[in-house]
Amino acid sequence: MASSTSSDLKLELITTGEKSGTWGTITNTNLQILEQAASGYLSLNVGSGDVALSLANHATANGKNLYYKLTGTLSANRTVTMPDSAERVFIVEDATTRTSANFTLTVKTVSGTGLTLPIGSTTVLYSDGTNITGKLQTKGYYTPSATYTTVNGDQILVNTSGSGISAAVTINLPASPSIGNEVTFIDSGNNLASNNLTIGRNGSNILGTASNLVVSTNGSAFTLVFVNATRGWIYKDNI
Repeated sequence: MASSTSSDLKLELITTGEKSGTWGTITNTNLQILEQAASGYLSLNVGSGDVALSLANHATANGKNLYYKLTGTLSANRTVTMPDSAERVFIVEDATTRTSANFTLTVKTVSGTGLTLPIGSTTVLYSDGTNITGKLQTKGYYTPSATYTTVNGDQILVNTSGSGISAAVTINLPASPSIGNEVTFIDSGNNLASNNLTIGRNGSNILGTASNLVVSTNGSAFTLVFVNATRGWIYKDNI
């Protein structure tokens, strides 16, 4: 019987009596693949285009690393794709530059919807072979220079004092949120009384009403969490 291939890391599984004289080469390659999965690091520039990672059979490949640092200045929404069918745990650091266009960065399987990463975050991702979800996350901070639509996990520094945005600004909540999604807002410019922050509900209720939330208190800092369709987004902590 010929050798077979493992489902997740695509190791070569040698059948008894097969591959005479080549065990050393095959074993060494398998060990290199295991080393990639255990401690492999890859800096990946995603600024100029989407990236499709590979899980090549019986060989090291860029989709088998443990840690990915995504870099580059995004010129459009970007997607990093992991092949279907393989169960993988890996870590992704967003070190990209989004510019004022606020392009998104998503990690997904070929057939799944994946996860859109909060700006500046580092996330432990799990692929069940069909879709990718995030489990543990270190969040970053982002100061928009114009109207911005957040994603789950964003921590937004709102500066309307003139060095960030010199006028009232609207920051939109995520569309189609799931229960437990969170977004944090911080008045880093201490100027919301003069130039207000409007939090756009983006189709969901805020505090049980179908209205945007206007914040006009200097120094405000709070987190909104999505609890259900009726209550929508509510304060996780005090404003």
